[in-house]
Order: sequence, then C-alpha cells, then structure tokens
Amino acid sequence: MNNEEIVRKAYQTAEVKDIEGWLDAFTEDGTFTDESVGVTYRGRDRAFPVENYGRAFPDMHRELYQVYVSGDVVVVQLALQGTHDGPLSLGDGTLQPTGNRMDAPCCDVFELVNGKIKRFDCYPSGTVILAQLGVLGALDAALHS
Repeated sequence: MNNEEIVRKAYQTAEVKDIEGWLDAFTEDGTFTDESVGVTYRGRDRAFPVENYGRAFPDMHRELYQVYVSGDVVVVQLALQGTHDGPLSLGDGTLQPTGNRMDAPCCDVFELVNGKIKRFDCYPSGTVILAQLGVLGALDAALHS
C-alpha cells in the first residue's frame, strides 16, 4: 500500500472501532497528538481518543474531503460527524450526552515510516464541536463588551 492508502485504512480502522488494529497502525514509538487539547498519547494510550469519541458519538464518521501526500507526510482535510449520544471525557470532567449532532472541520497530519504512523497530529475545531453540542454558552457569560 502507498502512504495515502495506509492513512485511509487507519481512518477505516478507527471508524469500525478496531482498537487493536488502530494501535497496530503505529510505530512502536508513534504518537497521537490532539492539538485541540494539547495532549500527546503514546503506547496503548493512543487508543483513548478513538474509544472516547466512539463512546460519545456511537455513529462517529470521518468524512474525508482532501488528501495531500508529500513523501512520508499525509495531510487530510475532513469533517468529524456524529450524534452526541454517550459520555464524552474531557480534561476536567465528563460531558453528558446532549443528543446534538456534530459536523466539525478537522485537519490531520500524518508522518509515516515503513508503512506505519510515526506521528499523527489531529487539529479538530474544538470550538465548533462545543458550539454544536450546545455547551459553548458558558463563554458567552464570560465575555464583556
């Protein structure tokens, strides 16, 4: 498989919530960074975001729009889509299901080595997600004109 096919397969693996397959897609020292919260996952912890979003959005779908390949780097423009029907773990607690639908822009950057993901930097639009889930209103209360 070429690098684009490897990345597309990784998305499909996450989509069906194949956690062992997801972990196997990485090099031994590979990282997964969620740039919206500034957390880098290593080892088995790389499964946490897939499990967390899979639990919170049982119908989670990643709609791929554009895929750009430059050697061992693959950049993907996509949308994260799903209905918030389960608990979503966030840094300071758990967001209970809102029943709201999410369709949020995201950009992912992958670095591959010998057919495996060495680095995966995920840039989801956290503010769009929180607004669509209806929980960004607390920011409105904090703003002053």
